[in-house]
Parts: sequence; structure tokens; C-alpha cells
Amino acid sequence: MPEHASDNSRRHTAAVFGSAGSAGASHEQTHAMPAAVVSEATPVMVADLDYDLPPEVIAQTPTAERTEARLLVDQRTSVQHRFMSDFPELLKPGDLLVVNDTRVLPARLRMRRASGGAVEVLLLHESNDNTWEALVRPSRRLRCGEVVTLPSVGQPTSDPNDPHQEQPSEQQHIEYPHTEQQNTEQSAKLSAVIGDDLGEGRRLVKLRTGGRRLLQVLQEVGEVPLPPYITEPIADSERYQTVYGRRSVSAAAPTAGLHFTKALLDQVRAVGAEVAAVELAVGLDTFRPVTAERLDDHEMHTEHYNVPESVQHSIKQADRVVAVGTTVVRCLEAWAATGAASGRTSLFIRRPYPWRVVDALLTNFHLPRSTLLCLLDAFVGPRWRTLYDTALNSGYRFLSFGDAMFVSRASTTTTSISAHPTQDELP
Repeated sequence: MPEHASDNSRRHTAAVFGSAGSAGASHEQTHAMPAAVVSEATPVMVADLDYDLPPEVIAQTPTAERTEARLLVDQRTSVQHRFMSDFPELLKPGDLLVVNDTRVLPARLRMRRASGGAVEVLLLHESNDNTWEALVRPSRRLRCGEVVTLPSVGQPTSDPNDPHQEQPSEQQHIEYPHTEQQNTEQSAKLSAVIGDDLGEGRRLVKLRTGGRRLLQVLQEVGEVPLPPYITEPIADSERYQTVYGRRSVSAAAPTAGLHFTKALLDQVRAVGAEVAAVELAVGLDTFRPVTAERLDDHEMHTEHYNVPESVQHSIKQADRVVAVGTTVVRCLEAWAATGAASGRTSLFIRRPYPWRVVDALLTNFHLPRSTLLCLLDAFVGPRWRTLYDTALNSGYRFLSFGDAMFVSRASTTTTSISAHPTQDELP
């Protein structure tokens, strides 16, 4: 049988940037890249993934239109400064564009202890029937078996970790202007029993919904959790959702997908590329920085993924697999590495990595010292530093609501590893 995506030479000589006509695009600006002095050493310490991220470049709001985000296109010896509206020009017939179609669950719950003290519960993933692993604040103050409820009608909410907001003591009784019936209705709508301490602020919580479907209750009382570095309110919470999202199972958005509109996806199909969807439920590692000093000591938390059989077939037929975001990369590479099309993965992608599926990547700019940046380093090598310096010096916006970059996999990441298995070797 033919090799996956024809053969290695075809895949590596194929232009990452699509049709020849893209050179005349009105949004395109090509700049030669200066020779940069970067370390070729494989990152060992978390500090090896550090860089200076000025607070003012962290995007606090999305662009007015999704496709107005800027797009840094890596051409190895130069870069193009474009916009997401140009993205279809970078694709060609035979490409497979893979997206993560999960939606963000309204998983942030602002709750209260019986004493009136504020509690925040951020649902991460369901372990069994209505029992969830969650980030809970303030976790250390909560007893195992303690019940927390929604605030009563008229009861103000507060941040449980805000030192400027007074938190009621355990003995303090507070009167609020509400009826007993209203209070009972709020408690009946949703309560949570605090369970085992899993460390790092994580607890098991058993949710009680009074017999109603949990998703319905969460849509009424939950909030879509924005990352902690976004400090401004978002006018339209749908801007933190992709236009193609289906199931509400993620604790954070697959942010590279936020740049797409249905019209832009139609343009992708119009150039002859195929669009396929997989599922990876974004979890804790999106919120948590790497705290260990050595990458070897970092523990990745598991996330659920699923690669449908139809997508597996499309991958085996594609000339080039283009991942929209790091979550798609982890999903596809977890499937290829294990042979399991569905399950939970704790795959930690580091250089050198035996790439099996993904050839090109559309991704946002990531936090320093993060597992996402570690994945990018494995994908393009130490060149990421030059690209990030270029983006910072060119006024790009960073992180979830920021701009994007389009890169191809560095050939040096697979020199000693058979990175392209045949169709028979893929799961």
C-alpha cells in the first residue's frame, strides 16, 4: 500500500504555503528573517521555555471580526505577515484541515458555604455519574463532605481569594433580603458535596441537580471560564467558542479555532482541502503553568479524546495534515502512538518527538514555561524563539484572544526517527 500521505519526500517538499497565487495577496508582507543565535539543545529545564512576555501584548478582547486576527506565516528563511482571512490561500488540494469541535462548558460555579464564605468550583472532567474532578478555591479550607450551594437570591458573590473582599467567618451569620422559598429553590437547583483532595487545588465534587440534566443547570447558573490572564469582561461569550463547536465538554477553548467563520471554512473547502473534526476535551494543563524545575518531573493531567473512523481514513489519504491548534496535535498523535481511537491521554510532547501524523500547525502564541510552548518547540525546533521575537517586535497580540501563526514541522525533529509510517503501520 502507498505510504501515508504518499511519501516522505512529497510531504517535505510540498509548499506549506499553498497555491502559487498567494504571492499576490493584498494582505501579504514578506520579511527576511535575520540570522538568530538560538540554542539547539533540547529543553531540559522549564526555564529553557521562558521568554519575556510584556503584559500589554496579552490580548484582553477578541478582534472585531474573527478573521481580522493577524497571521504570522513561517517560511523558514522569511516570514509573511498576513491575516486569518488569507488562510485558505495557504492550503491546496489534498490537504486535510483538522479542528477540535468541543465547546467550552459553562463550568465556573460561584457558590457559598453554609457560613456564607465564597467558594469557586471549576469543573474539569466527569469521573463518573455527576462526580467531577474540579479546581476548588479555597480548597484547603473545605472539609471532605461539606456541602456548598448557589448563592441565595440577593446574596452578593465575591472572589474567595481576593484579599480586598471580606470573607465571612465560620461563625458569622449574614442576613440577605430573600425569602426562604427563594433560598430553597436556589439550593435545590444545584449543590456540591466536596470530596477527596487530589492536590494542586483539585477536589472531587459530587453535584446534585434535583433530578435535572446537569448541562441544562450549568447553562442557567454556570459561567464560561476565561483564562486568568484575561481580566476584562467579554461582551459576547460566544466569542470564546468556535463556530463549529458541538459538545460542551472542555474547560477552555481550543483557541486557534476561534479565528474561523463558517464562510472561511467554505473557502478552505473551495480550494480543494478537506475539513475534519476530532474531539479533545481541554483540561487542567491549559490553566496550569509547569511548576517543576525539570520537564522530566512535570505530570501531565489526562484529557479525553476521540478520532472518528472517518477522520482516520481521511488522514491516511491526505497529502498533508494541518492541525488547528495544539489540542488537535495531541489528539491525533495520541491516537497514532497508542492505536486507541478514543480514551484518555496524558501525552507530553517534547523534542525530539517521533511525529506520526501532523505536518503543519495553525496555533496562537503561548505562555512562557508552558506545555503548549514545549509542543511548539518539538514541532519547529528552537526556531520558535526567532518567530516569537519577530511577533513581539511586529506588534502581534498574544494568548487566547490574540493572533495566530502557521508553521510546518521542522525536518530536523525527525532525523533519527521514522516519522511517517505507512498506512498499514498507522492504527
